Amino acid sequence: MNDADVDNRFFAWLWTVVSAHESEPMRRLRRKNLSGLTGRVLEVGAGTGTNFGFYPDTVTEVVAVEPERRLAPLAERAAAAAPVPVTVTHQAIEDFTDSDQFDAAVCSLVLCSVEDPEKTVRQLSSLLRTGGELRYLEHVASAGLRGRLQRTLDATFWPPLMGNCHTHRHTEETIAGAGLQVAETRRHATLPAWVPSPVTEFAIGVAVRPA
Repeated sequence: MNDADVDNRFFAWLWTVVSAHESEPMRRLRRKNLSGLTGRVLEVGAGTGTNFGFYPDTVTEVVAVEPERRLAPLAERAAAAAPVPVTVTHQAIEDFTDSDQFDAAVCSLVLCSVEDPEKTVRQLSSLLRTGGELRYLEHVASAGLRGRLQRTLDATFWPPLMGNCHTHRHTEETIAGAGLQVAETRRHATLPAWVPSPVTEFAIGVAVRPA
C-alpha cells in the first residue's frame, strides 16, 4: 500500500469537519492518552494532526504516519505549529520502517480502520524498544443492543462510507494477542447511553512491550 491507495474523499471531508469541532470530553481523553510520554514517539493515523498540540515537552520527536492524501497536508500544517518536533510521513503503517526504535507508539481512533489490526499491532510492537509503550484511545465493541447495531453497520455501509472504520472490534484483545502487556486500561463513554451512536464507548490505556 502507498499513499496513492488511500483516497477516501467523503471520510476525509467528514473527519476534517469533525476534528475541527471535537468535544471537550474527547479532547480531555486525547490529552490523558499522551500525558507523561517521553522521548521518541510514533503516531499512527495522525489525521489532521489533532493530537499534536497535546504532546508534553518531554517528547523529543514525533514521527506521524498519515497515508490519506487529503488529510496528510492538514497534519503537516498542524505539525508546523506543534509544541514539539513533528515529522509527517505519507506512508501507510504497513510499509513503515525506521532504523531506530521508538519509546512509545500512539494510536488514536485508528485501529478500527486498518485492514489487519493484528498485523498492525505486531508491527508497532516490533518498532518499540523493550519497555516501550503503546498508548491507545480507540472506540471498541459494545455489548447488548449497541453491539448488535455495531455488527450490522460493520457488515453493511459503515466501513465503505467511514474510511474502513469497523465499530465492533475487540481492540484490547488484539493488543494483548500481539504480545503486548496491557498495564492500564479504562472505558469512557463520550455520549449519553441513550444516544444511538455506534462509537460511544472508548478504551484508553497503556500496553508495554515486554523483554
